[in-house]
Amino acid sequence: MLTRRRFIGTTLGAGAALATGTQAGLTQQKRTIVDAQIHLWKANTPDWPWVEGAKPQMPEPFTIEKAIAGMDEAGVNRAVIVPPTLNDRNDYALEGHKRFPNRLAVMGRIPLQNPKSAELLPKWKEQPGMLGVRVTFNTPQSAAWLKDGTADWFWPAAEKAGLPVMFLAFGLVNLFDPIAQRHPGLPLIVDHMGVNTAIAQKGLMTEMIGHTVSLAKYPNVSVKLSNLPNSSLEPYPYKDLTPHIKRVFDAYGPQRCHWGTDATNGQHRGSWRQRLTHFTETIDFMSESDKDWVLGRSLQEKLKWA
Repeated sequence: MLTRRRFIGTTLGAGAALATGTQAGLTQQKRTIVDAQIHLWKANTPDWPWVEGAKPQMPEPFTIEKAIAGMDEAGVNRAVIVPPTLNDRNDYALEGHKRFPNRLAVMGRIPLQNPKSAELLPKWKEQPGMLGVRVTFNTPQSAAWLKDGTADWFWPAAEKAGLPVMFLAFGLVNLFDPIAQRHPGLPLIVDHMGVNTAIAQKGLMTEMIGHTVSLAKYPNVSVKLSNLPNSSLEPYPYKDLTPHIKRVFDAYGPQRCHWGTDATNGQHRGSWRQRLTHFTETIDFMSESDKDWVLGRSLQEKLKWA
């Protein structure tokens, strides 16, 4: 009997495999891979100064040219630029879109501590390539803004302006429950599943993932499956993360999960390509259709990135 194994071994089977690849390979070839988070930055100069004490993820600038080369090498079609916390400027990220309009777009920074920034939001997306806002609560000062009222102006203003919002808030994801409830028209995207290296090292992954999962009851909330190597205590392919990723995926579904790398963060933990093959080759609880959504389609629809 001519089994499938023997058929693939024949000249006809080999030719078909060469022309089309396996079904998984064919699906991957057709899908658009979209990275939900990369950083770009320039050197600290008088024309583009960093805030005092700021430290980039790598000692040298990560430029537009380096990003495009890295994407090409990894097999990534598009990427969302999230300007780093070196300053509150978006100009270099927007330059990336201007130079590569079909490949790069921006979730911009805004001076969240200044309520006058609300005046910027109604025309925010008139900036070519600007898809929304990314806010960070990763220092004691900025984390306090979630509790002392400093950030309260932002959520209704962003909702009114129709802006998707990515938020970084390790250990504080539970504070977004009332925000998501009060602003059902505000698309909220949890960064990095709400976890990081410190949380993993303290053995708090299950608890903190639980906070992220609890937000899945709100249809306006989705989640980035990003920066994962830094939340793993194991080398590639980060098998200790599998139950946590599956828990998040089961709660949100493929249409509300967005793959991403944060490629410059912890480069020694995994290459850009490995962060992609982690999903395409080692995550076995997602169907190929699921991966189509997670690896690009879901984010493009969430951000209305045509």
